[in-house]
Amino acid sequence: MTVVPLNGAGDDAPLPPGGSPGAGFAGALQQALDGAEGALSRADTAERAFASGHGGLAEMVVERARADIALALASAAASRVTQGLTTILGMQI
Repeated sequence: MTVVPLNGAGDDAPLPPGGSPGAGFAGALQQALDGAEGALSRADTAERAFASGHGGLAEMVVERARADIALALASAAASRVTQGLTTILGMQI
């Protein structure tokens, strides 16, 4: 049995915008999760700096807000992926 892509893209097809063959949807989801992890790390660092008296309150609040937004987006993306997979796996063939 041979599987041929519907769009006819073979090995010589141009790479997606991410630049690597696996940089499609999975790459975008991985970037979203990595971005959320980085934002949480920066927020934690800003909170520690504020607690030790080396950072400002505004910086801490802004970094925490950015981290909350990144986490909400990553969570929504993961939820949508799970919902889509559940729908696909529930289809009768």
